[in-house]
Amino acid sequence: MKDLNCFIPAISAEQVTATVQELKASSRVRQIYLLVSQEGDYASLDCPLITINSLTSSQTVAQIAQHCDSEFALIYTKHTTLNLGYFALERFLGLAQDSGAGMVYADHYQLIDGNRRAMPLIACQEGSLRDDFNFGSLLIYRSSALKAAVAQTQGDYPFAGLYNLRLAVSRIAPLVHINEYLYTEVETDTRTSGQKLFDYVDPKNRAVQIDMEKACTEHLKAVGGYLEPVFTPIRFQDAEFEYEASVIIPVFNRIRTIEDAIKSVLIQQTDFPFNLIIVDNHSTDGTTELIAKYKTDPRLIHVIPDRHDLGIGGCWNMGVHHPQCGKFAIQLDSDDVYADETTLTKMVNAFYEENCAMVVGTYRMTNFEMETIPPGIIDHREWTPENGRNNALRINGLGAPRAFYTPMLRDIKLPNTSYGEDYALGLRFSRYYQIGRVYDVVYCCRRWEGNSDSALDIVKQNAHNLYKDRIRTWELQARKQMK
Repeated sequence: MKDLNCFIPAISAEQVTATVQELKASSRVRQIYLLVSQEGDYASLDCPLITINSLTSSQTVAQIAQHCDSEFALIYTKHTTLNLGYFALERFLGLAQDSGAGMVYADHYQLIDGNRRAMPLIACQEGSLRDDFNFGSLLIYRSSALKAAVAQTQGDYPFAGLYNLRLAVSRIAPLVHINEYLYTEVETDTRTSGQKLFDYVDPKNRAVQIDMEKACTEHLKAVGGYLEPVFTPIRFQDAEFEYEASVIIPVFNRIRTIEDAIKSVLIQQTDFPFNLIIVDNHSTDGTTELIAKYKTDPRLIHVIPDRHDLGIGGCWNMGVHHPQCGKFAIQLDSDDVYADETTLTKMVNAFYEENCAMVVGTYRMTNFEMETIPPGIIDHREWTPENGRNNALRINGLGAPRAFYTPMLRDIKLPNTSYGEDYALGLRFSRYYQIGRVYDVVYCCRRWEGNSDSALDIVKQNAHNLYKDRIRTWELQARKQMK
């Protein structure tokens, strides 16, 4: 049964020959099309050519749809050699037929410098809206779903074509994860998780991000999860606090960095009273004793919880519910610092100037010695008044520092986790309230080998991504109910 058309990116016959031979060996393949962006000699491969402008554009997706004359379409997204597992295509296609999937993807192996490693993936869910979701490089679509998705597409996506395709297909039929290792790909990006973490906010990728935002926004409108830019006003005069602002620092075993963080708070110059609440989660490396050195400063409140079951979110809840917490609670991680002595003033002023319940600042990436490192200044311009609350469901972070109106923060509360707790909070706030912005650099995000996300293995990365996708799913479901 020849029920599969294959679409393979090609830059030369030499580069693509092994992959073509692999696919031609299968009795299920009807035709192999080479996606080329420039002329070349591919005559020896006996494969039709499709000239494209970009592998990821909606124009290319539309060209693929025009050539789908079999039940399924295979799209390969790498220029390196594909090696299929034993009867892998039969397994892909059999499960696609049995599940009624619009698209299937699978766990696989990666070859890195000649070494093979397992690459388990995670299930795609309703809230898996981030454009960097890892489906692997081999995608098999039901042709009827692919064609229907292309027919639904409004406008042109020069960068977000494949992203828009999978969003549109997900509205038609399930995206099914096969948790079996069905192929091997060559991986050339060998950076650690911490090095990849900020790709989506690199200024050089801004045009890509705008295109992705457009596709995500259209999807949210199609599924009933889009929110208009209409916000609930805040009456700051209704709340009385002894302190105007409190900096909250949860900390565990950060003896190398906590003192820098403390000093960057205590040098703040303000015309309002503020304090610093450090929730020390039973440190054992000398952090507790170092903090105690500053007990003579009445602005510093050192809290050691009675509980031993708190994550970062739980520590934040303890700090925010402290009776001396100020009207605005402002974040500082224990290994970062404020950029200068004006940070608190700028963050607090933004609440009043923009009538918002949450404020997001701009930060500078540095190494441990506080030297600027790529991508440099990160301003999170995706947080716009017009569409930030919708785009927040696509991006993977909120910016820094983050600050919150304490009465609402006490009401909403953070999940008691040590990953994604701030993201969940930002989504929850943005459901009803304006998110204010400070575009001056007010924070230094220090990247070093001690960061908790500096070099995560794939199991931990998957756990983090699965949780954030679940947060998005819950938020999307809540927003749909608001309609």
